[in-house]
Amino acid sequence: MAADLSQIVKAYDVRGVVPDQWDEPLAALFGAAFAEVTEATAIVVGHDMRPSSPGLSRAFARGAAERGVDVTEIGLCSTDQLYYASGALNLPGAMFTASHNPAQYNGIKMCRAGAAPVGQDTGLTQIRELVERWLESGAPEPAAEPGTLTTRETLEDYAAHLRSLVDLSAVRPLKVVVDAGNGMGGHTVPTVFAGLPLTLVPMYFELDGTFPNHEANPLDPANIVDLRKRVPAEGADLGIAFDGDADRCFVVDENGDPVSPSAITALVAARELARTGGKGTVIHNLITSRTVPEVVKENGGTPVRTRVGHSFIKAEMARSGAIFGGEHSAHYYFKDFWNADTGMLAALHVLAALGGQDGPLSALTAQYDRYAGSGEINSTVADQAARLAAIRAAYEGRPGITLDDLDGLTVSAADWWFNVRPSNTEPLLRLNAEAKDEATMTRIRDEALSIIRA
Repeated sequence: MAADLSQIVKAYDVRGVVPDQWDEPLAALFGAAFAEVTEATAIVVGHDMRPSSPGLSRAFARGAAERGVDVTEIGLCSTDQLYYASGALNLPGAMFTASHNPAQYNGIKMCRAGAAPVGQDTGLTQIRELVERWLESGAPEPAAEPGTLTTRETLEDYAAHLRSLVDLSAVRPLKVVVDAGNGMGGHTVPTVFAGLPLTLVPMYFELDGTFPNHEANPLDPANIVDLRKRVPAEGADLGIAFDGDADRCFVVDENGDPVSPSAITALVAARELARTGGKGTVIHNLITSRTVPEVVKENGGTPVRTRVGHSFIKAEMARSGAIFGGEHSAHYYFKDFWNADTGMLAALHVLAALGGQDGPLSALTAQYDRYAGSGEINSTVADQAARLAAIRAAYEGRPGITLDDLDGLTVSAADWWFNVRPSNTEPLLRLNAEAKDEATMTRIRDEALSIIRA
């Protein structure tokens, strides 16, 4: 096929429509290029439940094997299960998934040995250039001695490793509703939760990459409507929703009310700092709540603020030796998990925190939810730079207000802040605002929007 790789090779992964934008022969070339760029003698490959995933994954594996690389195929897995295999086996890895994208999409998330990320600046550009060259000149000659393809089951080991990182011994019996969204959480949750004092109420655990019930993106409120109703209807203690590849988790309390990912970040940060005697760095991106750095400091830790995006978090985790990192998108990163993100480990922390005391989740998380937030609001604009300049002009020089340019533009005052940052792929500006109370947040949000949309 005549592929336009500029459309499918993104900043952190490969993603596009199958077979319109990419197919199995192209996946084989990516496998060969991945083998060459990582200079690996062996790799590990896994895939999600999308109809196109087994074929694409096997094609990638064959492409790598033809370059002389031994390939361990772990089959159906969550993205964090692939990271586990990369870390535990110390091998570069490739995960076939398009996360929460619709059924016709698929993609590849790649990592080096120890789950170290592969992005534009860490190998993905070279992989793309190799594939483009081979599309023009033909595939490379196979190695004199091809690599082997072997299968390996990792689910039990992955589950045991996660449970070893959280003390679950004092958890009281809990009733938990889990919405897997027909994604990989339906595959991993039963094994990870096995043996815990939990009454599990499963929702949409059937693996189905056509997503017949709702999109597997719990950050969109429309996709947790069923979970929010089911939790109080069941008299459950909490609800957990996973995205399609189960690397993100979203939590609702006993009333069916969503718990902010920033509150989960603060809760887990406090727990991880307790394990280290109050010492350690915690990473948070600049659109997480001010609660997060406050809680980190209150528990003896050092908060470090980063740009939005997992490549920035993972790079800062590695640079600073941070013990934990969280994003408002419900990605949670752990030093003990090779600095990689795992929603399942965050979920276990929530279960341990809730089950280790007698109160409801709403009361437990209230201490970690101190401000009123707008959520992310997208605006289509003709000129991103001009609108950002207009915001700067409106606020620059006002007493008590500071501006910074770490990621887009952040405007801060004593009791409120907002960030406006441009999308890299669409003509959008993304606004996030937070304040001490709802009225102040609404005023600041609307003031910023009026400038953005002028």
